[in-house]
Amino acid sequence: MSSTYRIGIDVGGTFTHAVAIDGLSSNLVGKAKVPTSHSAPEGVARGIVESLHKLLEDTGIAPDTVSFIAHSTTQATNALLEGDVVKVGVLGMSSPALAPLASAATRLGRIPLAGHGARSVYMDTAHRFLAADAKPAGAQSDSFDASQLAEIEKLLLELKAEGCGAIAVSDAYSVDDGKREEEVLAVCRRLGLLATSGSEVSRLYGLKVRTRTAAINAGILPKMIESADMTEESVRASGIQAPIMIMRSDGGVMDIAAMRKRPILSILSGPAAGVAAAMMFLRISDGVFLEVGGTSTDISAIASGRALVRSAEIGGHKVYMRTLDVRTIGVAGGSLVRLAGGNIIDVGPRSAHIAGLKYAAFPTDAVKKSLSGESSSAASCFTVKCIRPLPKDSEDYLALSLDSVSGGNGSSQQLHTLTPTCASNLLGLTPEEDCARGDLESIKMGFAALAGYLKKDVSVGSSVQNELAERILTLAAAKCQPTVKALIQENKLDPELTILVGGGGGAAAIVPFLARTMNLSHNLASHADVISAIGVAMALIRESVERQVADAAAASEAILSLRADVFNSVHAMGADPSTIEVHVEVDSKTNIIRATACGAAKASAGSVSRTLSDDECKEKAAQSMRLKPEEVREVCRSAFFTVYGGIVHRQGSFLALKVPFLTSSSFALRVVDKEGIVRLSSRAGAAEKTSKEGSEDVIRKMVEEHSTWGDAGKTIPDILLLLGARVIDLSGLLNEEQVLSLARSELANLPSGSEVIVVAKF
Repeated sequence: MSSTYRIGIDVGGTFTHAVAIDGLSSNLVGKAKVPTSHSAPEGVARGIVESLHKLLEDTGIAPDTVSFIAHSTTQATNALLEGDVVKVGVLGMSSPALAPLASAATRLGRIPLAGHGARSVYMDTAHRFLAADAKPAGAQSDSFDASQLAEIEKLLLELKAEGCGAIAVSDAYSVDDGKREEEVLAVCRRLGLLATSGSEVSRLYGLKVRTRTAAINAGILPKMIESADMTEESVRASGIQAPIMIMRSDGGVMDIAAMRKRPILSILSGPAAGVAAAMMFLRISDGVFLEVGGTSTDISAIASGRALVRSAEIGGHKVYMRTLDVRTIGVAGGSLVRLAGGNIIDVGPRSAHIAGLKYAAFPTDAVKKSLSGESSSAASCFTVKCIRPLPKDSEDYLALSLDSVSGGNGSSQQLHTLTPTCASNLLGLTPEEDCARGDLESIKMGFAALAGYLKKDVSVGSSVQNELAERILTLAAAKCQPTVKALIQENKLDPELTILVGGGGGAAAIVPFLARTMNLSHNLASHADVISAIGVAMALIRESVERQVADAAAASEAILSLRADVFNSVHAMGADPSTIEVHVEVDSKTNIIRATACGAAKASAGSVSRTLSDDECKEKAAQSMRLKPEEVREVCRSAFFTVYGGIVHRQGSFLALKVPFLTSSSFALRVVDKEGIVRLSSRAGAAEKTSKEGSEDVIRKMVEEHSTWGDAGKTIPDILLLLGARVIDLSGLLNEEQVLSLARSELANLPSGSEVIVVAKF
């Protein structure tokens, strides 16, 4: 079987990384990087193209063997941060009776995009309004008559004359029927105007928020379409004919046609690629992922193979789009140490990268010569000085000057510093082959200088240096720990069994020590330095649709309708139907039904992987539950999955102290696939194998046996189905009938007698 390749390109703040993944084995076969082209006329698109060409040249991959290509982009985010947007003309519409309220809701004025106070960045809008009754259903094929269309054209031309570079059309009724907006968009196309509509970006009620979302989407349309056109042209010129995908803020990818309609979905997508890698490449089912850079660390939780998604804000205001719940902490592998009163008082938020300093772990040639005795100067040690990285900062950040080079003056070209990366190396926490592995002699020289500066007893040697390194990492870990704890609690992860997974070039500087501090297991990702680009290459095609349903009786029908919509959408973008999984959530407080579909690109559906033995899979389950293999038993199995269970004991606590008599026990579950990947975990659960025909009875039985009652009424357990190689997640639904309705749609196309495993999490 010949190989096909998946190419992922991640646009970072400093470098744009490109990687090639073997589509059959999922192995990394090549990588390339170029400086991110922020200041180029084409924006970051130039770096995307340059990194692609370099990757193809370095690896020798033939363009016709590329089956999938995707890239992240900071173009939309940068446009908002820098105000690189066009003035938007907003055309609001409603019936005459609703006109006063609808006109006010669609009049947006200046929309804040980023910053605060004097540094605020805004987008200007102009406003026009059309009050016209919708025609009775079936009266005509068009909602507007000739005179109304003429009025619409007049209003659009007025907006164009006011300098509007794009149009946002927002009808008060578009949640229920978007036909009037579609007719206005057709007029825009005829007039050569770029335009978007409220119903294209959201089907949620809330006219003002929906209009704001459409306007921001319109504001970045010209820049994003220009960038997309250039990227597509260059990719096609290279000979690659695979569909071009763009990273979304919710961790999936969309095709370039979808991006041209809704570029807003790529905003806030920076950390999404790393989370996608955690799910698809590292195959984390339950854990906390920390992507550690040089200046900051992005932290997110993954539960049952899914990352938490939340509503987004732009400029401090709500918009109708979803983004991964990624929390950024101002500490990372390159964070600077702060000194005061003869002690280390803080780590960060400034980094060596911002201050223009070298890590002691990665010394310049001058330092290497000094260490090797090649320097002509007799002096060969660092001298500590305190600097002010930015004009507004305090002058207490640690820098190291090399006496043999600068005579103690510390030329900025020769200034080094100590960072968490240096501390982790000194304490032996950085693996041998890790990209953060540094020069230990240079690090020791730096810590010796710091010990002397702080008037520590240097006669005791390395123990003082180790204490200083411990202090640096303790302060760094303390900044991450509250966020990790919060994510574990909010995602209902088992706090005793959660694993910390580190990605990014600085992972070894933060994650091993943090895991030790929190008494958690940890892993460092292979190829951590390009983990985000790998995430782009491995990301699933994704679409999400949400709708408000006022009538609870119509909820089941709406669920099936939305499921079909998102399934068809990702299928149309190139996802293999056999890989498409749909997850539906129902919010009882807002009556919002949200359906999300994910699927793998067709060419990647037949990947080859190593199958583990039963004993090896059992060992994986036991490790996950922190039990011995003999304490774990097989609950049931199918051709693709084995469900293991075991009694897990948890010691309760009071006032942060473990209390033995508060110990509780539960029957924990782990679903393990043939590769030994834990695909699903539950601290308490049940599972039963049945057939397609017996599935409904088993679901009803599990709901009845494991539901609980409280102040809010009946709470059903989370139900999941294992169908073939797919995990069908039916959690997030409110009642048994909604679960059964969606289960029937998933089971409908299975052959008679097909095996099904029903899992209940509670």
